[in-house]
Amino acid sequence: MAEMVHPARALWWLFEPVHALTYFAPEGRAAYEAAGLRGSWRGYFAGRSAPLGPVEAAPVIAAFFNFAPQMVERALPDVWSRATPEAALEARLTGAVATLERVLETVKPDLIDRSVTLLERAVDGLDCCGRVLAAANLALPRPEGALARLWHATTVLREHRGDGHVAALVAEGLTGCEALVLRCALDTRREQLQPFRGWTDEEWEAAAARLTTRGWLNQDGTISTDGRHRHQALEAVTDLAAARVWSGFRRAELDELAAALTPIATACRAELPQLNPIGLPVSS
Repeated sequence: MAEMVHPARALWWLFEPVHALTYFAPEGRAAYEAAGLRGSWRGYFAGRSAPLGPVEAAPVIAAFFNFAPQMVERALPDVWSRATPEAALEARLTGAVATLERVLETVKPDLIDRSVTLLERAVDGLDCCGRVLAAANLALPRPEGALARLWHATTVLREHRGDGHVAALVAEGLTGCEALVLRCALDTRREQLQPFRGWTDEEWEAAAARLTTRGWLNQDGTISTDGRHRHQALEAVTDLAAARVWSGFRRAELDELAAALTPIATACRAELPQLNPIGLPVSS
């Protein structure tokens, strides 16, 4: 792992694609459709919120943070009339495993097994206080099979980091839409994020205006020097919040995990669409 990158962030770059691939893969969509959840967004909202139970839209709007409320409300609670949370959980794991079976076909099994062992050790050491999505996923039974366990572990860890990131954004007084506008000013195109998160043009422009007033953006919409520094601080806080779980690992073990995960992550990232809203950097 590069010395200039925090280990918690370097590992996130590697385990995030394993979790996220199922949202874009045909196997994931097919599994949700078989459960009665037609349309990619029904599967997404049902699958990701299913660990919380048959919830209404409000807690999902809060937990997912950067989705427009109206987008969540189109899916919830309607999805629970089409599939139970239990069926959605089964579908998401079925789709994830089928996806990984195809994508990781040429990855050596011992790398997968070693990744699972070290990731599950991290999961077993998690403190999920204040992290609702991580806690809900952690409470699920650990599945059987190496690929199922790999996906489950990466899911718990990415929701744990995501919950901490949301806490950092809230502490900075940023809304979900403002966080997206800021990201687009940094390194992502608006057309990559806005349609995937459901915000209207009016809401987007209002968020940009607020960021400009606060000094995060320049008048032309580019990120300001202060905004860049504050964003770097946000990422550092996110790293810090995600770092405690790795403190019990020796550096050699972290390097071993990174080495084992690298071919797995590389294979998964190669399958992700070029335009995607998951927030990974272009290269790690």
